[in-house]
Amino acid sequence: MSQHTSNKYVVTFLSIAILSLLLFTFNKFDKLGPVEIQCPSQLLPSQTEADMIVLLWTWPFGQHFTLNECPKPFNAPRCFFTADRTWYPRANAVIIHHRDVCSSKNQMPQIPRPEGQYWVWFNLESPSHAPNLGMMDNLINLTMSYRSDSDIFTPYGWLQKKEVLQNFTIPGKSNLVAWVVSNWNPSSKRVKLYNELKDHIKVDVYGQQHKSLEMKDLKDVLSKYKFYLSFENSIHTDYITEKLWRNALMSGTVPVVLGPPRETYERFIPSDSFIHVDDFPSAKDLANYLLELDKDPQKYERYFKWRSRLQAFGNFDWQTHYCKACVAMLRAPPYKSISSIAKWYT
Repeated sequence: MSQHTSNKYVVTFLSIAILSLLLFTFNKFDKLGPVEIQCPSQLLPSQTEADMIVLLWTWPFGQHFTLNECPKPFNAPRCFFTADRTWYPRANAVIIHHRDVCSSKNQMPQIPRPEGQYWVWFNLESPSHAPNLGMMDNLINLTMSYRSDSDIFTPYGWLQKKEVLQNFTIPGKSNLVAWVVSNWNPSSKRVKLYNELKDHIKVDVYGQQHKSLEMKDLKDVLSKYKFYLSFENSIHTDYITEKLWRNALMSGTVPVVLGPPRETYERFIPSDSFIHVDDFPSAKDLANYLLELDKDPQKYERYFKWRSRLQAFGNFDWQTHYCKACVAMLRAPPYKSISSIAKWYT
């Protein structure tokens, strides 16, 4: 066999081998599912210095916000956040927002996870509005929610001590009771209670099927009311939402709460900062108490004494939640796998 013929066979063999390798690679990656994962080609200095790379698997409810600009006290520079899925192979943690993936497992990562990578389950909805929890069985390493026993506690609001005592000026009040409701369900406990309450006291209702109220005007409008109905859409452990923090406390009004038991609220806010519906045998008794406070300014003002030493926070965006996750994950517990999110959450 001539040298020319030998070289021809070698070239042909190499061509076939390369083509086979390309076809094998294509077929392999074609079966990974709807999510294509690649490695980033180049790292920026700030990324290489990070102790933890955190991937947002989805933007929560499709809402985008600025990453890597965390406000104090959550501005830990040791984390690098990204929503670019090409970072998946080298991410230390992946935060999975439940409501964005719960319709199908195809919405989850479709290739094996890197060794030691944390999958963080993030959800702010109550169990009544968190479907298909079973699909998370044995996949999650850390929980992130409003539940105080979560690995990463991300409440809807919190109180912070003031550096110095300051007198709180109660906003001028010209109205009595307000309620903002977006999900009007006639069979819900809160709507039933409202229907009983309105027979004994005037309540101004804003939202679905009622008075219109733009978000930019919410604080100004509600601050003119003496009381706000902080009625949760469902009753679950620690489920205390913006209805308390933003709508009531941040607006400078007294919340009338329907949600977890009084002792749960008292773990997060002072006992003299709110009125709990469970403390009254009937809606009529509750209404009579509110009318009594309306006629007794001194007694009403007692619900504001705590504000001289504490300040309420609750008007924040998604960025704050994710920034808190960074701080918590830097001291994450040993790697574990949670067998059932549903068993714990419900």
